[in-house]
Amino acid sequence: MLKKSKRPSAGFTLLELLVVIVIIGLLAAFVAPKYFGQIGKSKTQMARAQIEALDKAIDQYRLDTGTYPTTAQGLVALSAQPAGEANWRGPYLKKGIPMDPWGKPYIYTSPGADEREFDLASYGNDGATGGSNEDADVTNYGN
Repeated sequence: MLKKSKRPSAGFTLLELLVVIVIIGLLAAFVAPKYFGQIGKSKTQMARAQIEALDKAIDQYRLDTGTYPTTAQGLVALSAQPAGEANWRGPYLKKGIPMDPWGKPYIYTSPGADEREFDLASYGNDGATGGSNEDADVTNYGN
């Protein structure tokens, strides 16, 4: 009579492990690009929100002082009183001047182009004018 080995069947076979790894890899291949695409969109939305808040603070500065900050004064005029501005009632921002979501300073010029009072911009992830998707410019005068 032959004795059958009574080995417990614990664990997975190599084939089962390979199938699971392939399935996980396929899921990651479909999900990862969509997830990382959303990160870029959220940074752009955050830049728009910050520009809108800065825009409102600049308008409040103008209401108090009668003029917009000059390009030389820059956004610093929103958190520290410029020399010679007796009507300054700031600071106009609670937490200071933010960097854009890509870690670069916002670009402020006054007067702005095309007869605008001022321009406020972030040049996106690439830090250069133009671009698309996450590299696109975010401005206070339309995007």
